[in-house]
Amino acid sequence: MNDSIEAIEPSPGRNWKLVLAYDGCDFCGWQVQPDQPTIQGELSDAIERITGERIMPQGSGRTDAGVHALGQVASFQINAPIPPPNLMRALNRTLPEAIRVLEAQPVPPGFHARHSAVGKTYEYRIYRGEICPPTLARYVYALNWPLDLDPMRKAARHVLGEHDFTSFAASDPDSSTRETGLEPNCIRTVHESIWTSEADLWTYRVTGNGFLHHMVRNFVGTFLDVGRGSLPADAIPAILAARSRTVAGPTAPARGLFLVRVKYPESF
Repeated sequence: MNDSIEAIEPSPGRNWKLVLAYDGCDFCGWQVQPDQPTIQGELSDAIERITGERIMPQGSGRTDAGVHALGQVASFQINAPIPPPNLMRALNRTLPEAIRVLEAQPVPPGFHARHSAVGKTYEYRIYRGEICPPTLARYVYALNWPLDLDPMRKAARHVLGEHDFTSFAASDPDSSTRETGLEPNCIRTVHESIWTSEADLWTYRVTGNGFLHHMVRNFVGTFLDVGRGSLPADAIPAILAARSRTVAGPTAPARGLFLVRVKYPESF
C-alpha cells in the first residue's frame, strides 16, 4: 500500500474533524501541559511532523488523567493539501499506539469540536468478580464488595432531566471560570442515565447536553454509596437541591471512565 501524501487542490486553512480513541492510562489527560504527556500535545506534535504546521487541536472536552476515549473529537485548521485517508494513515503511523485516529474529514469552517457539540455519552465500567483480570485492570474499577444494583438504578433515574448539578461538580472551579471571575453555570440536561450488567461487568451509561468537571465520576461514587446501603436512592433529589459538593458521594477513580461519543448537529 502506498502511504505517501498525495497533493490535492489547495484549500488554505481547511478545517478538519478527527474522531479519536485512546487509552488514557499513561497520559496526564487531554489538555497540553509542560513536560507532561497529554493527548492534545501528542496530536499537535504529530500534525507538525506530518505538515510542518504547529497548531493546537481543540477537543470536545478535557478528559482527565487516566480517562479513556472511544469517540473523542478534535478540530483544527491546516493549510497542507492532504486527502483525508492519507492524513488518517499518516497520523496513525506517527502517534503513539495508545492513540488512534478513527476518522479524519474536512468540515465546514464553522465547526468547532467543543463549541459545536450538542451532547456527549460516557460509560463507567465496574468489574465485580473476585479477581480482576490484569488485561482489564487498567480499564475498570474493580469492586467485589456487596452492592445492590436495583437501588443504584433507581438513584440513576433521579438525575434525568434539567438540574443544577453543583453537588456533582468538582470542588475546584474550572480554569475558565477563574480567569473570567464569572460564576459557573452548573445547569445541564441529562437524557439517559442507566446501569446495565453482564456477568461480572457493570456499566453506567449517561448521555447529556454537557457535563461538569468530575460530574460523571461523582455520579458513580454517589450511586455506589447507594448500592452499598450507606445512602438511600431517594436522597438524590435532596443532594441536587443542596447545590453543595459536600453532600454527594466520593469521586470514582478515573480508570473506569470512557468518553464514548460526541453528538453534533446534522449540518456537521
